[in-house]
Amino acid sequence: MIHFSETLPRDFEADRHLIGAIFGLVFIQVNAAALPPAAGIPLRVLAIAAFLRLFITLRRARTATSDDATPPRTFGRGYLVVVAAEVLAAATGLFVINRVLHVPNASVGWLALVVGLHFFGLAAVWAMPRLHWLAAAMTTCGATGLALAAYDAPTAAIATVAGITPGALLLTSVWRNLTPAGKTPQNA
Repeated sequence: MIHFSETLPRDFEADRHLIGAIFGLVFIQVNAAALPPAAGIPLRVLAIAAFLRLFITLRRARTATSDDATPPRTFGRGYLVVVAAEVLAAATGLFVINRVLHVPNASVGWLALVVGLHFFGLAAVWAMPRLHWLAAAMTTCGATGLALAAYDAPTAAIATVAGITPGALLLTSVWRNLTPAGKTPQNA
């Protein structure tokens, strides 16, 4: 029997970072559309530049040796359970928000809330307590976005709080985890 973790590439850390960077980029790209072009376009360009910088750094980091003292982590069963719960919660919430409550502006807040909560699960599954700060920040952004939508705030405000900010948090989290104590990678 083949386990899910055995079918994936060997460099778990780089893959995990790449997934985070992709989602950070997507959060910003999608939600910057709610801003005036004078703000949205430069923000999108900066997000692409940040992603490309992270992508290049990740490609270079794949060749670096890993710390043998750290137990290997994989995208195993626990990861699949957390992601399945995330997808189910996101889909159910989006259905209720859009089809029952008819408040589409709350969608981005709901997604940020669910993604934030999923990081608490990943922190437990991967024994990575440093993910708690990202989980708490993104969950707060999502809850705030939901509150703004409930009070019929402008779409741009909701998109900024619950979409662009979580995207920036994801990109920042990846960058922080790639650099020791805030130092810029030498070959990046």
